[in-house]
Amino acid sequence: MKLGIFMMPVHPLHRDPVETLREDRETVILADQLGYHDAFIGEHLTDKAENITNSLLFLATLIHSTKRIKLGTGTCNLSQQHPTLVAAQAAMFDHLSEGRFILGVSPGALPSDAEAIGILDQDRNKMFAESIDVILAIWEREPPYDIELPGNRYKVTTRKNLDPAMGTGIMYKPYQKPRPEIVGTVVAPFSKGVVIMGERDFHPLSANFLLPQWLKTHWTNYAEGKTKVGIRPDPAEWRVARTIFVADDDKVAASYGRHAANSPYRFYYKQLQTKLTKAGRHAVFKERMDQPDSEITYDFVLDRLCMYGTMNKVVDQILALREQTGDFGELVYAGMDWVDPRLEKRSMQLMAEQVMPRVNAAIAKEQGGKRATA
Repeated sequence: MKLGIFMMPVHPLHRDPVETLREDRETVILADQLGYHDAFIGEHLTDKAENITNSLLFLATLIHSTKRIKLGTGTCNLSQQHPTLVAAQAAMFDHLSEGRFILGVSPGALPSDAEAIGILDQDRNKMFAESIDVILAIWEREPPYDIELPGNRYKVTTRKNLDPAMGTGIMYKPYQKPRPEIVGTVVAPFSKGVVIMGERDFHPLSANFLLPQWLKTHWTNYAEGKTKVGIRPDPAEWRVARTIFVADDDKVAASYGRHAANSPYRFYYKQLQTKLTKAGRHAVFKERMDQPDSEITYDFVLDRLCMYGTMNKVVDQILALREQTGDFGELVYAGMDWVDPRLEKRSMQLMAEQVMPRVNAAIAKEQGGKRATA
């Protein structure tokens, strides 16, 4: 099982963006040094807590400050820009990073973002689907492209001004062939979008704020999509994000990772729960679809979504999660605001150097036992 990191990120509103952006960069640089496989960065235009407005722009500052880690938009909100811009800029990023790039995509869920650019009343899921079709068509076709797909609002051509001798009217192809890995963050239980991901060879990343009991619905739907196109589903393609804090001391872990008033984990879930409830998307926090909203308190959510403890306790929690969900290929660690930089860095270090080797040793032992009895 690989280890990745995902950051929305979510910072207290009073903090200086110069400091939080520096901190977010340091997080990715540290993840690279510790051997994390990939880093996904979210983006919002109009959220003071989630301070990165363009994930590609932010990640570009990290290409030459990191060596091995793959840099992923987590996500690029496709309803907010023309697909030609995404296709051209993502392909350039792929060349700048020499293939250390993952294109993470989503419609863009924050209503204030949509309001600010005048698309609040539009079907952003439809815009997303149309946009991804055009991005892929740009990468697959040759100039002048002549992309005019049925029912798709986006038309792309350079026919009138194409001049191959001058190089005009021609867009980048990605560095990776035939294209970069495409990842979609999945939030809703039973999401039908995951079926389409399976059909199109996009890979799901299940959100860290979805209750564990619903995670398996994502794999079921992804496997359905793969099977529809005659491809055997591979659990290695499924990423599961979780909220985890590891410490050398149980009391410190419980305080910082859950109970203290200044815990970044408490702040994170207060932000997330409030926003998702306001948007009518708080079913992710429910144990059953008819569960009353009044039962979904902050403590209810924290009890079910925060893993914390010393190394062996966290190992046990991760293995218990895997028992519940079935096999998956990557555990994605959710990055938080650095209330205490020393504790945050230590948690990342313990995850990479202690927790994941023990998790993988346990998985290897289990799989070896299965082979021996087969």
